[in-house]
Amino acid sequence: RVVDIKNVPEVNELTFTPRTGLRIGAAVPCHRLYKNADIAQRYPGIIDSAAIIGGIQIQGRASFGGNICNSSPSADCIPVLIAYRATCEIAGPNGKRSVPVEEFCTGPGTNVLAPGELLVSVRVPLNRKNTGAHYLRFIPRNEMDIAVVGVGAYVELGGRGKVFKTARIGLAAVAPTPLFASQAGEQLSGQPVSDETIEQAAEAAKSIARPISDMRGTAEFRTHLVGVLVKRALHGAVKRAKGEFVANAVEVA
Repeated sequence: RVVDIKNVPEVNELTFTPRTGLRIGAAVPCHRLYKNADIAQRYPGIIDSAAIIGGIQIQGRASFGGNICNSSPSADCIPVLIAYRATCEIAGPNGKRSVPVEEFCTGPGTNVLAPGELLVSVRVPLNRKNTGAHYLRFIPRNEMDIAVVGVGAYVELGGRGKVFKTARIGLAAVAPTPLFASQAGEQLSGQPVSDETIEQAAEAAKSIARPISDMRGTAEFRTHLVGVLVKRALHGAVKRAKGEFVANAVEVA
């Protein structure tokens, strides 16, 4: 028997509350995300990625849940969900469990789902004040949807916007799985918001990249892009944390 999970109510729910944050059902299509006012206001990094997963027609069906379960190293939604501290809610014959997004993928096209298990939803915690996030990817041409490198960054600012309180950075397409660049974010904590500290975080992120060379780019080029996009994503996240407008953008050669 074949069951279309898009007919299961729980995986189609998209909810936000000021107490618990955001819940994205695994089958919620991308167009519902970037048309949602709460997400646009509170989770702009999610809009960055939702708006570029496939073309307009595809976004009527494509979902974050599908992008996660496909478990591609270049998945667009995973880096920014890592940055937002999101968790995957999984159900199966043995009950329910939660897995941090950064631990979901185990290799190219493989993940932690056991036989009979299903990704039900993704939960994103409520953001505090003075926070911002940004997702960027590099692609060689507009018609090509696969990221050569993708970077998601999240920051919380203190000291009237002059100091990093916390930061998290996620990377795509530079290893067998999307990466959580924990050290890069941790070393920003307590540091002034400056080009110098952001440059240091970018170098830390580059140090964990393990890219391959293929038809879309060499390993050396991808490592270089990590540094470039981490800096741009952090600057974009800082601007959003300060209430400044940052357009949704795709880095194109």
